[in-house]
Amino acid sequence: MVISPAELHDHLRTVIVAPMTSQGFAAPFRVPVTHAGTQGLIVLDQMRTVDKIRLAKKLGAVSAKTLSATLAALQEIFEE
Repeated sequence: MVISPAELHDHLRTVIVAPMTSQGFAAPFRVPVTHAGTQGLIVLDQMRTVDKIRLAKKLGAVSAKTLSATLAALQEIFEE
C-alpha cells in the first residue's frame, strides 16, 4: 500500500509503502484490510521507501474506513 501523500511522490522518484500480508498477527500498528476478497493486514512496522519503477501496476484502493484507520495508526506511531 502506498502511504506517502501525492504532494510528496508527485515530486520524487520514490514512494513510501507499507506491505500488505494475509499472514502474521494483529497488533496496534497493523491495520486489518480486505483486498480482492482476501483478509489481511497492512504492516505499518515494515514501512519502506521504494523507487516508483518497482511499482508494476495499481491493484486497487482501500476503503475510506481502512484509510482512516491507517492514518490514525500512523499518527499514533509518530506521536510517541
